Amino acid sequence: HKYDYLFKLLIIGESGVGKTCLLLRFTDDSFTANHLTTIGIDFKIKIITVESKLIKLQIWDTAGQERFRTITKTYYKGAHGIILTYDVTDSYSFKNIRNWIKQIEANAQTNVCKVLIGNKCDKPDRKVTEDEGRKLAEEFNMSFFETSAKTNQNVNEVFNFLTAEILKTNAGKTQAQGEHLKKGGDSKDGKKGC
Repeated sequence: HKYDYLFKLLIIGESGVGKTCLLLRFTDDSFTANHLTTIGIDFKIKIITVESKLIKLQIWDTAGQERFRTITKTYYKGAHGIILTYDVTDSYSFKNIRNWIKQIEANAQTNVCKVLIGNKCDKPDRKVTEDEGRKLAEEFNMSFFETSAKTNQNVNEVFNFLTAEILKTNAGKTQAQGEHLKKGGDSKDGKKGC
């Protein structure tokens, strides 16, 4: 397939928050309640159209376990967008978002676009309110969505929104920088992004 841009996205968060389910729902429109834990890193490709541009998304699904953090760090380099994910039924995964943000600040480019999502919002045994999620996102100047990979609530919306934000952030770049973006490299203009 021909495409106008190639964007690298990361899905990060604690183990068990539904990162792989979100990825599979978006790329394959499938959902499996029981699947194996991601070991290290996995990725999928999907081409979408945003603002009449064909965008190839390279979406990296990262393991949430502590022992894989050093592997995950290397994947922040060159990422255009990051989806921080917690499970609305697991308050630990929500509290730990602050640690994931520190990881982003230490390892990602300064203008990387970020979105916070509370996954599994279809479940009744909620421990984190929508308002708490929204407040945390506002504190770190991020957009916020509640999603359900099971029911497909807001899954496409998250990826389309993040892709549009990356496009906006990089809209003023020269052709040479645009080529750089296609290759998935770091931005050199140092501008603060979304």
